[in-house]
Amino acid sequence: MSSNNAKQVLVILSSSPYGGSLAKEAIDYCLAAAAFEQNIQLLFTGDSVLQLLKDQQPTGISQKNISKMLSALPIYGVDQFYVEQSALSCYGLEHAPLCLPATPVTSHQMSALLADANITLNF
Repeated sequence: MSSNNAKQVLVILSSSPYGGSLAKEAIDYCLAAAAFEQNIQLLFTGDSVLQLLKDQQPTGISQKNISKMLSALPIYGVDQFYVEQSALSCYGLEHAPLCLPATPVTSHQMSALLADANITLNF
């Protein structure tokens, strides 16, 4: 889907799903960049691994379900997802069902993702 002139954009998420607006802003950015055929990779680190949990129930705090919005990204051609392995372990989510097929990566592999990206954005 991406053209040969597409930039490799690494979007790093580190905030919890409902602690602020960063999670939704990152999704909005990804959708807009995908519309311009940029090659988007998402890396979930730290508290952001909680965004990947299925069956979230945020209606009690009057929020939209982040996992449902994330699940729509592959429809728009965003299909490269990575998750910090140590963050999954920290939250005991190594075997939890996730809303996206995210590949667990080590800190060494995260360094390689950063080195390969043309643009890096932190949310």
